[in-house]
Amino acid sequence: MGAAIRTRIVKIGNSQGVRIPKLLLEQSGIHAEVEIEVQGEVLTIRTASRSRSGWEEAFAAMATQHDDVLHDEVNTTDWDRVEWEW
Repeated sequence: MGAAIRTRIVKIGNSQGVRIPKLLLEQSGIHAEVEIEVQGEVLTIRTASRSRSGWEEAFAAMATQHDDVLHDEVNTTDWDRVEWEW
């Protein structure tokens, strides 16, 4: 663990925040969205996980194994055949 840097809580509109020095951001690799978690008296800030991370590879593997078929029976209605426009 590196050396601790002391800073102050600052007012940001109706909220409060902490300025994170550029050096710490560069060292952490954090550049965009973050997740903040509270554990007792500790705030943990980490890079936010990407939504649907790994889905592309999972779907490709499913297609390779022919496991990407619909298991439900498709029941169309008159509305589906007549009214719905694709």
